[in-house]
Amino acid sequence: MYPVDDRFLATLVEAHSPVAEVDLFLTDGRVESLEVIGGSVQVDRGQQCRRQCTVTIADPSMIPRTPTDQLSVYGARLRVSRGVQAGAYRQLVPVGVFRLDAVEGDIDEGPVTLTGKSLECVIADDKFTTPYRATGTAVGAITTLIQRSIPDAAVTSTALDAAIGARTWDIEADPWAAVTELAAAIGAECYADADGGFTIAELPDPLAVAPVWEVSVGEGGSYISAARGMSSDNVYNGVLARGENTESGSAPVSALVVDGDPGSPTYWSGPFGRRPMFYTSSTLVTSGQCTAAATLKLRAAQAPNATANLVSMANPALEPGDVLRALYADGTAELHQAQSFPVDLVNGDMAIQTISAKEAT
Repeated sequence: MYPVDDRFLATLVEAHSPVAEVDLFLTDGRVESLEVIGGSVQVDRGQQCRRQCTVTIADPSMIPRTPTDQLSVYGARLRVSRGVQAGAYRQLVPVGVFRLDAVEGDIDEGPVTLTGKSLECVIADDKFTTPYRATGTAVGAITTLIQRSIPDAAVTSTALDAAIGARTWDIEADPWAAVTELAAAIGAECYADADGGFTIAELPDPLAVAPVWEVSVGEGGSYISAARGMSSDNVYNGVLARGENTESGSAPVSALVVDGDPGSPTYWSGPFGRRPMFYTSSTLVTSGQCTAAATLKLRAAQAPNATANLVSMANPALEPGDVLRALYADGTAELHQAQSFPVDLVNGDMAIQTISAKEAT
């Protein structure tokens, strides 16, 4: 969760007004503060671009009408913040920095809608025009790839770095897919964060970290409603990761990681059966890297087995992968991991799609 103080979380479940700020950074250096009348930020860790925004404003003069207007908009960015206000207390948190992709609306009366994607799209669209070779360490190679497209990008890693096998991508290949592959080599994922920087981190294990927020019923609680579901579609309980690097002449390596918890519904030796998935990358040159990559893949592959839709008071500080504790009316509690959710810029509720439901005390 984006760092906030205790008062911010307490205000979420008290009488307050949602507040939002949107700044438009034009390519000619101007910065305009937009008066927002609607919109939302959709956050989804399952998408290549984790964040997408829609911002509605009243002013039709924002629609580009001349070549000069178009030049200042193509490549412009939006910085969106959302927060709360209760009396004199006002606190906003960033919910994303976006490349402005479209502006449209009624040219006479408005309203006007601006849409954008988080900055992974800048990397993804900058396709390789010559073969691209990555060497060194995973974090170093990821940083180089990101700064190839955004030279001033901040890249922060909390994952354990490791050497990778040399890997070459062909002309027309997707650089963001390359970033994703390199991150998987160290058991991590990479994404554009709420501040507009890039983060390399492992997906938290719900049972190994403290919940960042409680969604509970009753007075002072943020819970509104919930729906539960289970499905075995696209669920796996084992991952075999393999690496064979012909460029460096490394010996083939592999590791099989399975669900070894007898209490798990997807236990490798249980009634669910054995359902392995496979992952191969030439960046994997040690069995330890294969194990890390397989562990990350398995954590995500098991996740859809139990899902929930939690409707709660809006918490704009929430981030994908955050572990939540849900406390239901019957007194039962579960740990959930946030997968996707919309952050409405003017209204107060939030529907959180979660994964990895676990019993909690």
